[in-house]
Amino acid sequence: MLETISVTTSSHSEMVDITEQIEEQLQKSNLRNGIVIVQSMHTTAGITVNENADPDVKKDMLMRLDEVYPWTHRKDLHAEGNTASHLKTSTLGHSQTLLVDDGKLVLGTWQGVYFCEFDGPRSRKVAIKIMEG
Repeated sequence: MLETISVTTSSHSEMVDITEQIEEQLQKSNLRNGIVIVQSMHTTAGITVNENADPDVKKDMLMRLDEVYPWTHRKDLHAEGNTASHLKTSTLGHSQTLLVDDGKLVLGTWQGVYFCEFDGPRSRKVAIKIMEG
């Protein structure tokens, strides 16, 4: 089963918790055991699994990514001017594979799945592939 969800971002860089949307798709599928692959359909937005209890973790992650990949760099050649967003996406990755056990995502106590916007605000798409296994 392949589904697509929409994510609307409101900031240049932000992390949006999409765990609940993934769980909704999983429940519709009636899958008991298998995997879910979550994939950003964009080269300037990634997917990660991280802490979902303290909102400062998201702020710190975005701040540190900005330090490593500043938005402007005098040597960047890409005409769109968003090289930093491509680098951030490549660093975090564009997808995550999640385990499903007894109809539920296998996530740790503090874990959530995040859509990571690095070139917003925009309307984005995330593909969710649910597979038995």
